[in-house]
Amino acid sequence: MSALTVITAVAELRRLLDERRKRGETIGLVPTMGALHEGHLSLVRAACDECACAVVSVYVNPTQFAPHEDFQRYPRNLDYDLQLLKPVGNVLVFAPTDAEMYPAGFQTTVEVTKLGLGWEGELRPMHFRGVATVVLKLFTAADADYAYFGQKDYQQLRVVEQMARDLNLRTVIRACPIARDPDGLAMSSRNRYLTSEERTRGLALSRALEIVGEMTARGETNSAELEAALRDVLASAGLKSDYAVVVDRETLQPMAQLTRPAVALVAARVGKTRLIDNMLLDAKHLVV
Repeated sequence: MSALTVITAVAELRRLLDERRKRGETIGLVPTMGALHEGHLSLVRAACDECACAVVSVYVNPTQFAPHEDFQRYPRNLDYDLQLLKPVGNVLVFAPTDAEMYPAGFQTTVEVTKLGLGWEGELRPMHFRGVATVVLKLFTAADADYAYFGQKDYQQLRVVEQMARDLNLRTVIRACPIARDPDGLAMSSRNRYLTSEERTRGLALSRALEIVGEMTARGETNSAELEAALRDVLASAGLKSDYAVVVDRETLQPMAQLTRPAVALVAARVGKTRLIDNMLLDAKHLVV
């Protein structure tokens, strides 16, 4: 078990990381909002495997929450997060305050336009502006060689990739597979809100994706048929989907036929908890 260094100021983070770079160490960044679980830890392990030093940011970013969303009740327990991180490896924890991230007079934002407009962007206006802004701030604070993001928040991943490319950022984005519980539910900090009955119904998301993956593996390429199957499985569990779509993997635009790599995206509310999930699809086979 390793000791953790917890840093709250950008200047201190930069000082420590400059010392690491002078020793020739590579830096990996794992941005999180805390409430850590095995999915987050898989990203931290990936960073530790590739880099000499992993920086894990723990910050619940207020600018990506709308007024009606769960910012106030979003779980926060830094001590618990630190206990989970201790056995992982050589980790620096960056846990800034709101005042450190958004000092008085702050007025600059970052927005990825096309990729951030649909799906989550339509249902959560300003969400991706908040995400892109805080991620860019974390990138500039750590100046990491690599940054690790889970595929579960697929649209977020694409927004970050696009921002990094458009702004010529030197940090390389590493996309990591979705971490799932044994029953198939995609790991999420919000899963702790679910009752036992709600969790059972929430399994419809991963089950719908599995069925569509099997359809695609058998040769189905019609997006309308695949989307209908997604909606049917969700409806059978009593869930009304916010969206259940098959779109281009790069542009996130609808596609009538799977003539190029695609991704199935689903979002639904289970009780008071909103769940999202996705699966990469290929016209010839299921991509895991």
